[in-house]
Amino acid sequence: MKTLNEILRDLREDHDMKQETIAKYLGISQQAYSNYENGHREIPVTAVKSLAQLYKVSTDYLLRSDTNYTGSLDVNNIYVDGVTMRDIIVDMQTLKDTERKDLVKYIQFLCQDEKQGGRQR
Repeated sequence: MKTLNEILRDLREDHDMKQETIAKYLGISQQAYSNYENGHREIPVTAVKSLAQLYKVSTDYLLRSDTNYTGSLDVNNIYVDGVTMRDIIVDMQTLKDTERKDLVKYIQFLCQDEKQGGRQR
C-alpha cells in the first residue's frame, strides 16, 4: 500500500507539476515540500486538506481510506513515459477486435492481481 508521501508524488507527477509549484501553493519552501514527498517530515493536516483541494481528490484518498482515484482525466496529459492517454486510445483503436479483448482481459488481470497484493509498485 502506498504511503501519503508516495501518493503526493504520484499526483504531482500525474498533473505535470514541479515541487516548487506545489510549495508555493502551500506557502512553504521547495525543500520543506521535498521533505514531505521524501517522507523526511510529517505532512500537516492543513497541507493534506489543501493538497486534496488542489488535486480534486478526497482527504480519505490521500490518507488511503478511499482508493478510487484513477489519475488525471485529461487525455492530453502525459500518462506514462511521454505517452498521453489519447495516444494509447488511438493505438488501441487500431487493434483487431480479438486483440482489444485480450488487452482488456490483461488489464483486468493486472487490476485483480494488484487488489490481491501480488504486484508491488
